[in-house]
Amino acid sequence: MARTGTPVGESELTQALRTGPFHLALRTALSARGLALHRVQHRLAQRGVNVGLTSLSYWQRGARCPRRPESLRAVRLLEEILDLPEQALLRLLDTAAARPAGERPAARTLRSLMDESRAVERLLGELEAPADGGLHTVCHLERVSIGARRELRGRDSHHVVRAHRDGVDRYVAIHYGDTGCDPARIAVRATENCRVGRVRWHSGAGVLVSELLFDTRLRAGETYVFGYAFDDGTGGPSHEYVRGFSFAGGQYVLEVRFDAAALPVRCLRFAQSSAAAPRSGQQELTLSGRHRGVHLVEQGVGPGIVGIGWDWY
Repeated sequence: MARTGTPVGESELTQALRTGPFHLALRTALSARGLALHRVQHRLAQRGVNVGLTSLSYWQRGARCPRRPESLRAVRLLEEILDLPEQALLRLLDTAAARPAGERPAARTLRSLMDESRAVERLLGELEAPADGGLHTVCHLERVSIGARRELRGRDSHHVVRAHRDGVDRYVAIHYGDTGCDPARIAVRATENCRVGRVRWHSGAGVLVSELLFDTRLRAGETYVFGYAFDDGTGGPSHEYVRGFSFAGGQYVLEVRFDAAALPVRCLRFAQSSAAAPRSGQQELTLSGRHRGVHLVEQGVGPGIVGIGWDWY
């Protein structure tokens, strides 16, 4: 992303307005139009809105986010001054990605999302991984494979994340096996834009955690695309797959595929606000397609749990 004062093209501006976050879109628009902050301040004042240069600087750097009514009025006028489509900037203020670069999205604790949280916390401690890894989900596409013995054969993820603090250079992936699994035999694979770092597991809890190391250090507001997979197949019959979200995020797509030799009689989508909460939003899913699978798509997923469960013959 170009810095303020360096001209950028319309295609880069269009991309910034489409994906956000707010401060990057504003900064790109200012550069594309060649307007310095003092000129923008003057034009706002001509329209009856007084905003300090410090505030404008904070907005375009992501240090603060306009929230007060007078500030939102200024954003509406900025769209006019910068010759942007109506709501181009304002709509970004309605998304989790539009929060100030140093501010985390709404969050849930690890303990509220996991039954075996103490084991996971211990493993994270061994990796010296903070509770807040500095990343939240923009888009996550996950595919789960169930084998002929009804076992969790493996899962792979295509993940897009955004940093909400500077210096993030890794993601810690957590894998829960089914009853009887052997975490020591579960393999971790880096499939895109990352490499496997340290791996730790807890046999009693059936859980494994792995560092996925990026090729760069992210600044607050930057996004990163990477892929990884877990090859399991060590546990007993699988009955569900769940995904916990510590932070409010973007889109989550979960697909579960079944071997032709072991098809379930019923599949159900569900959600939970925490691991101890009752399940809600239940919806029956129909097996379809050549791969005999079911899927769910969650837009603007909030902190909590979503998953798919199934019943066998």
